[in-house]
Amino acid sequence: MLTDKIALVTGGSRGIGRQTAITLASYGAVVIINYNGSKDKADEVVQEIEKNGGKAVSYGCNVADYEAVEGMMKDIVKDYGRLDILVNNAGITKDGLLMKMSEADYDAVLDTNLKGTFNCIKHISRQMLKQKAGRIINLSSVVGLYGNAGQVNYSASKAGVVGITKSVAKELGSRGITVNAVAPGFIVTEMTDAMPEDAKKQVADRIAMKCLGSVEDVAETVAFLASDKAGYITGQVICVDGGMSV
Repeated sequence: MLTDKIALVTGGSRGIGRQTAITLASYGAVVIINYNGSKDKADEVVQEIEKNGGKAVSYGCNVADYEAVEGMMKDIVKDYGRLDILVNNAGITKDGLLMKMSEADYDAVLDTNLKGTFNCIKHISRQMLKQKAGRIINLSSVVGLYGNAGQVNYSASKAGVVGITKSVAKELGSRGITVNAVAPGFIVTEMTDAMPEDAKKQVADRIAMKCLGSVEDVAETVAFLASDKAGYITGQVICVDGGMSV
């Protein structure tokens, strides 16, 4: 489905990003796994992909750093000649109620989640225009669509990702480049593993399907949007939330 496509997954060393990298590689893509501070974890993902016959490399870069991202994109184009798939997954949380949230915590989340998405698209858009082809998939969240108490910064960043997605889709669509967003709901990760069972049950009761989602659910949706099968889908936000937002 993605044989020999060149893909970059930001924040690809753990969680949804990790599984997305593994899934894209399983469909034949050559995957560049971006990380900021987790080189060992990123290299572990590379090793797992290679063990299963896939191709991957890791690349350290803080997506919030405009010039560093420019350098990363130039290196990728130099090494591979193109970039076919960009998955903007890198994100952080610094939760807290608005009254207690510091400016630093607000800025840090917006810089990584929202500006990081802008930086990556900005610095690869010219190359994709030259290719007259490309798939950009941005990770938003149902929190960005419906809000959540204690996550003003995260909600704002993920709502902004939706705005970027729709605007860039209109700017690049005529050149064969699709831009979509995936909005996960409550997904089983290391963070949810630490939750008490009764808290998990309370969350599951709010979901139409009465269960939490998996990282595979999200990764497979990303892979579909990255494929030729989704060639006429752009500017869309696909919720992978089991009906949580219905």
